[in-house]
Amino acid sequence: MNYLNQKKGFLGVDVNHKFKSKVVVVPFGLEKTVSYGSGTKNGPKEIIKASHQVELFDEELNKEPYKEIGIQTLKPFKIKSKLKEALNQLSGINEKILSEKKFPLVLGGEHSITPGSIKPFAKKYKELIILHFDAHADLRESYQGEKFSHASAIKRCLDFKNLKVVSFGIRNLSKSEMDFYNINKNRIEIFWARDKKKWDLKKLNNLFKNKQVYITFDVDSFDSSIMPATGTPEPGGLFWDEILPILRRVCQISNIVGADINELAPIKKFNSYNFLVAKLAYKILSYSFEFKR
Repeated sequence: MNYLNQKKGFLGVDVNHKFKSKVVVVPFGLEKTVSYGSGTKNGPKEIIKASHQVELFDEELNKEPYKEIGIQTLKPFKIKSKLKEALNQLSGINEKILSEKKFPLVLGGEHSITPGSIKPFAKKYKELIILHFDAHADLRESYQGEKFSHASAIKRCLDFKNLKVVSFGIRNLSKSEMDFYNINKNRIEIFWARDKKKWDLKKLNNLFKNKQVYITFDVDSFDSSIMPATGTPEPGGLFWDEILPILRRVCQISNIVGADINELAPIKKFNSYNFLVAKLAYKILSYSFEFKR
């Protein structure tokens, strides 16, 4: 695999700093099934660009986590034109990264990337839990005739029988999705956005303790007031200080094996949204390796 110069990659670390890499950032700006706003194909490059402005020191952890983690970024490459082939392409990339005992962080692109991204994880682990942040359940069997649509991302993940999903921030779904959820509560746990003031995070122990966990983060899980730069922004969402305790706790009690962040549709000259996602990416990596089991 070909990597960017460290100065041009995620975080823009000084090229003179030497470290053994544990993380590979995969820019995968797939945009094939967007149904409202567009622009997710530009998400990865803007996240990486904004990451150069993220402070490397984490005041919460009192360290510069990147020095202990080691991060490489793949050079941009041509994504296959057909959706199923593109997802297989991503599966192959992550399988290669896992074979090298490294941690893939995929930057999308639309949420349809996730079933392709998790395929090698589903093969590797007997049981896998997906920690899912989203405004939408993404449990449709298909959408606009496409079963691998962004609106079916979690449903396609659940095609792998050894997977379970724990979702945070859901506040918009169809009746068919609600029906599917109601008959599959043994595999799907939803922390509804409307109930966020009443969430009992003690439940995280039962759901995640000592499990292998993959994080998929759709940025529309953020409230639309702080994240309008996405295809389907939704009011009533989550804020930075509501998300961090969840991420931190899950990382403390489980083994985070990989992650993707998706659905950023950059808005020209509004870099704060790109920066928010870049900082989120660094925080996910920092927590994942601070408490690595």
